[in-house]
Amino acid sequence: MKTHPFPIQKTEAQWREHLAQTGAEPLAFEVTRHAVTERPRTGALDQHWDAGHYHCVCCDQHLFDSDAKFDAGCGWPSFFNAQPGAILDVPDASHGMRRTESVCSQCGAHLGHVFEDGPAPTGLRYCMNSAALRWRPSNPQADAR
Repeated sequence: MKTHPFPIQKTEAQWREHLAQTGAEPLAFEVTRHAVTERPRTGALDQHWDAGHYHCVCCDQHLFDSDAKFDAGCGWPSFFNAQPGAILDVPDASHGMRRTESVCSQCGAHLGHVFEDGPAPTGLRYCMNSAALRWRPSNPQADAR
């Protein structure tokens, strides 16, 4: 993740300051920049079901739509589909496991992991940290464009 030339580049100090200025919870820095995982069932967006869009907390890139969200019962917000080009899959062998890390394609923020045990039509489960996401309500006029 750290070696990929992401379009948005900032130092650790700049990311910390940026996230503080945008009102992100303190955990957002640790999750997005150090790949910390929030505890299950503690994130504000796990059981959030309002219509809208989910964006990267670091760079505001649109990542997921609410109609792709489902209750996987795992304790983290889960989605079966991401916005095209918004997520990069990175092999992750940390913690003695082989997984696929999901990072924001614009800023490299760690979002969570993707698994191949999700529902149709994709069979994917993007298991994301609430602290890495920012929810925005749907705007019917803008969404119709």
